[in-house]
Amino acid sequence: MKIYNHIDEFYKIDGAAVTIGTFDGVHLGHQKIISRLQTLAKRTGAETVVLTFFPHPRMILHPEDVNIRLISTMVEKAQQLDKLGIDHLIITPFTRDFSNLSPQEYIKNMLVDKIGMKHIVIGYDHRFGKNRAGELQHLQQFAPMYGFEIEEISQQDINDVAVSSTKIRHALLDGDVKTAREFLGYPFHLTGKIIRGDQIGRKIGFPTANIFVDESYKLIPADGIYAAEVEIRKDESQESKMISLKGMVYIGHRPTVNGMTRNIEVHIFDFGQDIYDQWIRIYFINFVREDQKFNSLEELRVQLGEDEKVVRACFLES
Repeated sequence: MKIYNHIDEFYKIDGAAVTIGTFDGVHLGHQKIISRLQTLAKRTGAETVVLTFFPHPRMILHPEDVNIRLISTMVEKAQQLDKLGIDHLIITPFTRDFSNLSPQEYIKNMLVDKIGMKHIVIGYDHRFGKNRAGELQHLQQFAPMYGFEIEEISQQDINDVAVSSTKIRHALLDGDVKTAREFLGYPFHLTGKIIRGDQIGRKIGFPTANIFVDESYKLIPADGIYAAEVEIRKDESQESKMISLKGMVYIGHRPTVNGMTRNIEVHIFDFGQDIYDQWIRIYFINFVREDQKFNSLEELRVQLGEDEKVVRACFLES
């Protein structure tokens, strides 16, 4: 898949099959649209193009909302679309000027003139252009004028999937990573760099890798203990050699030691290598328990031993 960080980097192609959206999480509903796009492209000999945006439109149109959290970072979104076999991904900066394009300007200037769109796959409820005034009817109106065909994903088809990014976010904020996985079609994951902590886990026999997630908008699941699969790489690239492991993740403020910051830590099973400054990806498999305060580090150590038994059993069942 070729990635373009601005639509101006894209060279117009003859016969693009296009779909548009934020695709947060690239969940099963999105995957249905992508599947239809690929079927159409194969039938017509077109190349597939996904047009998405960064920052997320809500970040620009509602800057006062500092609590916006997204399921996937732009890197994670691109990796999922690549797995689905998309030919071209255009990440166009979402700005106020861009949001003020009229529906006709959006269709002609962006989709037809710059991309070369001959086919578009779109949901029945997709909105675009200034004040989100553009809709399916505008595409139908301008299709004969600009020479493209429309394939609509019907309301029934979308409702049959019964998935939305909002439902997934709510599930994750409740710690329900199983439901999130069902809606996504893959385990929710976090990616970050391994940084040095204060070594408290090591002192009680449960050393942890502390993870720094750089993107402040990335959604972090509810506090607690989770079963997780773990990938470790030398760097962030997918080509970097990977180690695949299992472990248990802690998210929380470490109330037993009066912690002040929210930490993300993973105790990796049967592993003792120095992995500071390497990259880690955590795939959340199951929620084990809520965060809680213990009267001593010894009580915490005993509970972590019980947690490990539960987490290891999760992997035996899966």
